[in-house]
Amino acid sequence: MEIYLDNSATTKCFDEVAQVVSRMMTVDYGNPSSMHLKGIKAEQYIKQATETIAKTLKVNEKEIFYTSGGTESDNMAIIGTAMANYRAGKHIVTTPMEHPAVGQCMKYLEKEGFEITYLQPDATGCISLEDLENSIRKDTILVSIMAVNNEIGTIQPIEQAGEIIKRKNPNTLFHVDAVQGYGKMEIYPRKWKIDMLAVSGHKIHGPKGVGFLYINEKVKIKPIILGGGQQKNMRSGTENVPGIAGLAKAVELVYANMECDINKMYCLRDYFIGQVDKIEGVSVNGASGRKAAPHVVSVSVDGVRAEVLLHALEDKEIYISAGSACSSHKPMPSATLQAIGLPKELLGSTVRFSFSVFTTKEEVDCAINALKEIIPMLRKFVRR
Repeated sequence: MEIYLDNSATTKCFDEVAQVVSRMMTVDYGNPSSMHLKGIKAEQYIKQATETIAKTLKVNEKEIFYTSGGTESDNMAIIGTAMANYRAGKHIVTTPMEHPAVGQCMKYLEKEGFEITYLQPDATGCISLEDLENSIRKDTILVSIMAVNNEIGTIQPIEQAGEIIKRKNPNTLFHVDAVQGYGKMEIYPRKWKIDMLAVSGHKIHGPKGVGFLYINEKVKIKPIILGGGQQKNMRSGTENVPGIAGLAKAVELVYANMECDINKMYCLRDYFIGQVDKIEGVSVNGASGRKAAPHVVSVSVDGVRAEVLLHALEDKEIYISAGSACSSHKPMPSATLQAIGLPKELLGSTVRFSFSVFTTKEEVDCAINALKEIIPMLRKFVRR
């Protein structure tokens, strides 16, 4: 039996999503910028998709812009904001635990003369709201904090952060990477004073290569992709209609049963953690209970390299990640694990299990039993 527990890396498409994408590529394949019937029909699909997505966030349809995914959405928000607002200041606040799509933007802007303040988290990966308030200055143009950490699953206090940011400096913009949070928790950008919010389709059983960025209509931002002026000149290029239609179908299906699915995943997560905690030399990282997302579990296994455990489980057709899939091919230690103060000897011995609506208790039990069998065996081969 194949057991896929790497849903933070990507998810299996819903069958209905695949059907919509196929139709858009073979039947309703018009260019939405074309003035004939085929183009008008494609444009209607985009309009319907935007209506669906905007309703889930309780925002205006004109505030949704389609991108190629989370990375582009984050780049567009951060670099576009910096380019448009640098005369007001060159100070930005973020955390050292952000996804590389955010972290690399910060490194780029540092080279361009911007000053970046990094908020250090506690041992569970949660930032201090007091530190956030103290970090915001008159020249702070942007704060960027992810909703859910992609490696350890900790949920940041985004709603409270938004209140603090706008109270301290109403002109400071607030960007949230919600790639791991959207569809796993309720998010209300306007109520929570979020100015920009990034989402990726393939994390919620939609297609790869498509996502969106919510931009509050009052935000001053420069486009970073120029061309034919599509999407109100904010993001040029022919829209990925199959991807957008598939994304909207995934959003529709996820939100139809979201509360039930979230509770199911929390039950599986709590059960899984309760079992792996009983294995000698195994520890779970990040926040506990509802302070963590329902689908992510970070596990450190003393004395066993992450890659070795990953491939041992792979031999049993159990698929997990050795940290973030976006950086798993790089030998660099995880910035998130370093930020929470994980002991050096565990940095290379940490893996990630992540669930979805398709995950069953039977699959979780098989993974637990495999860990109980494999870990003691692998430790026997560790060189002392």
